[in-house]
Amino acid sequence: MLSTIKLLEVTDFPSIRRAKTDTLQVNLGYRCNQTCVHCHVNAGPNRTEMMDDALIELIPQVLKARNIGTLDLTGGAPELHPRFRQLVSEAHQLGVRVIDRCNLTILFEEGQEGLAEFLAAQKVEVVASLPCYSMDNVDKQRGKGVFDLSIAGLQKLNALGYGQPDSGLVLNLVYNPQGPFLPPPQQALEADYRRELELHFDICFNQLFTITNMPIKRFGSMLLSKGQFEPYMQLLKDNFSQSNLDNLMCRTTLSVDWQGRLYDCDFNQQLEMAIPGNVRTLEELLNTDLTDNNLICTADHCYGCTAGQGSSCGGALGESA
Repeated sequence: MLSTIKLLEVTDFPSIRRAKTDTLQVNLGYRCNQTCVHCHVNAGPNRTEMMDDALIELIPQVLKARNIGTLDLTGGAPELHPRFRQLVSEAHQLGVRVIDRCNLTILFEEGQEGLAEFLAAQKVEVVASLPCYSMDNVDKQRGKGVFDLSIAGLQKLNALGYGQPDSGLVLNLVYNPQGPFLPPPQQALEADYRRELELHFDICFNQLFTITNMPIKRFGSMLLSKGQFEPYMQLLKDNFSQSNLDNLMCRTTLSVDWQGRLYDCDFNQQLEMAIPGNVRTLEELLNTDLTDNNLICTADHCYGCTAGQGSSCGGALGESA
């Protein structure tokens, strides 16, 4: 796989600093039941990296010690970790908001029986990947048959109350572009998703998040192989918006990899750009809090989060979003 890290290291991206951490985003491992073209983690069925039991047990302790209100679980497919449900239950008991980055098809995998019902019982907020409301586009990006299973997964979640008014069960969808271009305006695309999914499949949801593809890992390698890396980086830089800097995810979210190492964001994690300062691991975070105003480690990929409406794990950043 072609690497983009050396092309991103030299940067003129503005300096930004950390505020108080309110979200711990934990990557439980790179194993996944899908192999998506846009994946910045390079996850797939053959990956074996998985967080060990000692680190899993440390997470609730850190949430409590550092008074962090949100646990955002990602992967790979985080549900494939054998202690996923235990971790979710322990965080829920602490009163922590739990987010599951779910690819929907995982709900039908062998060994995942009762997963949807478990998520509903624990009031887990589901952020579900659905890169388009048409079968051809989804299957092209994520694999044949993924669209039909994704629709079935959404219908299953709806039947449990997810996305339904006043249910308290939050179901958000995620859109990634099919190629090297920026997402369309989030508000308008959300209206399209809402109309098409309700009309054809009787599906409802809370919000749509549009997320810009990052020029790293699998997507970055594809850009290099097709000679599209430099034009894509120029597109990101040409659409830089200063107003997005204050709302960047990295200012309040702390990323943890499967080995318990800390990063400013999930993208820095994949580029192995360690967080500045003396607190570098989950174990160290248990005993010492991060200092507000810490410098955030940046490179040219950061333009992906500030281009256009902006991009984060919670969707667009701009006011029009």
